[in-house]
Amino acid sequence: MTDFLIAVYPYVKSLHIVSVISWMAGMFYLPRLFVYHAEKAKIGSELDETFKVMEYKLLRLIMNPAMIATWVFGLMLVFTPGVVDWTLPWSWVKAAAVIAMSAMHGWLSKRRKEFAKGGNTRSGKTFRMANEVPTILMLLIVFAVVVKF
Repeated sequence: MTDFLIAVYPYVKSLHIVSVISWMAGMFYLPRLFVYHAEKAKIGSELDETFKVMEYKLLRLIMNPAMIATWVFGLMLVFTPGVVDWTLPWSWVKAAAVIAMSAMHGWLSKRRKEFAKGGNTRSGKTFRMANEVPTILMLLIVFAVVVKF
């Protein structure tokens, strides 16, 4: 298995990067949709229903598969010899930030379900602030991996 992971390393790394880009696109866009949904759409209106469809498709067809692919390819990289050194802090910082990003994904999923049921109680301001969380986590992950602090 180790020889296989070494042989496919460039492909796995490429697929991991593509998956992360796709996941992050959704992580940036979904909270922005929530801002507009919370501020512009009255429950039961045509706009409300349009936002529900957009949010559902973004989460279920793009974000969820991208997150799963990110984890699968990321774990393949973790198990590839020589890629991750768990004695260095950057590995733990990245792991913690990826877990936090996944938790944020879960939080966004719950908010989508609230909108779908017409039960959102959060303001556009809340979702504007939530929109910054993926950015901060992304910066932490990228700097941890590239700078290896």
